Amino acid sequence: MMSDPFLSSDDFAERAHRLYNEGRYDDAIVQLKEAIERFPHAVELHVGLAYAYLACEEYAWARARFEKAVALDPTGEEALAGLGEALLKLGERTSALQCFDRVLGLGFREDHDLMLQIGRALFREGMLRHAKGFFEIAAEKHPDSSEPAASLGYAAHRLGDEEGALYWLRRALDLDEHHAESRIYLGNLLYDRGEYDASLFHFEHTDPTEHYDELALWRTIELKKSIYRLPPEDPELQPWKRRLVELAADLDPVEQFLTEIATTQPDGSVRDPHQIELFGTLLTELQGMQRRSAVETHRVKTTTGITYAGTWEEIVLQMKMDDRHGAGASVQEYMQYVARRSRTRHGVVIPVSDPQSFVEGVAAAGLLEILR
Repeated sequence: MMSDPFLSSDDFAERAHRLYNEGRYDDAIVQLKEAIERFPHAVELHVGLAYAYLACEEYAWARARFEKAVALDPTGEEALAGLGEALLKLGERTSALQCFDRVLGLGFREDHDLMLQIGRALFREGMLRHAKGFFEIAAEKHPDSSEPAASLGYAAHRLGDEEGALYWLRRALDLDEHHAESRIYLGNLLYDRGEYDASLFHFEHTDPTEHYDELALWRTIELKKSIYRLPPEDPELQPWKRRLVELAADLDPVEQFLTEIATTQPDGSVRDPHQIELFGTLLTELQGMQRRSAVETHRVKTTTGITYAGTWEEIVLQMKMDDRHGAGASVQEYMQYVARRSRTRHGVVIPVSDPQSFVEGVAAAGLLEILR
C-alpha cells in the first residue's frame, strides 16, 4: 500500500504523471491503482490510469477507465478525448466521433493542445478529413502557432493536396523557422517533386541531430555531392554521415542481425553500403524525367479493425506513429522492432528490406489484411 498516508490525490496524480513522462507506464499504473483505492472518486486518477493503459496498448482497460471518469464527470474534456481515442483503437469510429463532438459541444475549441490531440488521434487511424477539421479549428483559434499549421500540411499531403501541403508547411516555418519536423517534411516533399535545390535549402537549415529517419540524411548527402560537386570525404558531409552512424548504433545486437539479413542479396552476397553513393550520379537525369502521373495507393486493416491507407511507405509510417515503440525511431528501426517482436512471439520472420515486403510479411503473419 501507500508509503505516505498523508499524500492527497493530486500528489499521487503528480507522481504518476512523472512516471508516465519517463516512460515507466507499468509503474504509473501500479501507483494509480493504489491511489484509486484511497480516492475512488478522484477523476484525475481514473483519467491518468486510462492514459497509462492507452500507452501500454491495453485499449479495453483504457476504455473502461475513461468511461468511469466520464461517469464521475460528464463534462471532463480530457476523459472524453481519451475515451474517443480508445474507441478509435478498438475500431468504434462512430462512438469515437461522438465523444469528440461532445468535446466541441462543451466549448473546448480554444484548447490548442486538446484539438491537436484529437486531430492526431484521428490522423493515426487514417481518418484524415476528420483530423483535418480539428487541425483547422486549432489553426483558426491559434493562428500564430506552428503546430496546427504543420499538422494541416501533413494532412493535406496525405489527402493528395500537394499545393495545400506546401502552403501549410511553409506557413508553419513562417511562424517558427526552427520547426525541424516541418522543414524536413517540406524538404522531402520538394525532393519528390524534383525541386532539388529547394529541397537541399531546407535540409541544410536543419541540424543532423534533428533527424530520426535516414531518408532525409541520405538525400542531403547526395544532393550536396551532386549540386556542390563535393567528394565523398568532404568535411561538409561528415556531420550528416555521423548522424547516420549514430542512428545505426542505436540498434541492439538482434536488430543488427536483422539489418544484416535485410542487406543480404538473393545470391547470399552482402550489398555494398557504398552503392547508395551511385544514386547521386542519377540526379541530373532524374531532373529531366516526368514525375509519375499517379501514385499507387493501398489499404490494409489490422486484426483490431484499424485501417491504414496510402503508399507502402505511408502505411508503415502510420503504423509507426500509432505504436508507442515507434516514438523517436526511424522507419527502418520500427520495422526491425516489429520483425523481432513477431519472431519472438509467433515464430514468424518478417522481411524488413523495404516497406512493401514488410507490410506483406506482417499480413502473412496474420497481423493485418491487405484490402487493396
